[in-house]
Amino acid sequence: MKRIFLTAAALLSTLSLAAPIPVKAENSAPVRRLLQTRECSGCNLTGANLKGAHLIGVDLRNANLKGANLEGANLEGADLTGANLKSANLTEAFVNGTSLNNANLTNADLSNAHLYNSDVDGAVLAGVDLSGADVFNTAISVGGEY
Repeated sequence: MKRIFLTAAALLSTLSLAAPIPVKAENSAPVRRLLQTRECSGCNLTGANLKGAHLIGVDLRNANLKGANLEGANLEGADLTGANLKSANLTEAFVNGTSLNNANLTNADLSNAHLYNSDVDGAVLAGVDLSGADVFNTAISVGGEY
């Protein structure tokens, strides 16, 4: 009996050490607010880990998401008007019906993202990575001459 207990304890401690430790940003209160209320207009979410988050219809107007991890996040219907997404990771994000008007997307990674029916009027798109992205009915073009 003692041997079984020790084996189980050793196994559980090994599993707990191998489990990934969630990233805790200094701005965990705004992240909690966003996830609980779906609203965080003007919040400082710099470097926040929102990987895979369901942010459908959230209000992130004028929020600071500089360097945030939004990999695989669902931003359908979200309002990111005026948001700072400089150097944010939006790899494989679902951006459908999202307002990115006047947002700063400088050096944002949108590789393999799905951008459908999104508004980008006045957005800064310098250095955006759109490799493998699926863009439909969104005013983004790559290359070409006028």
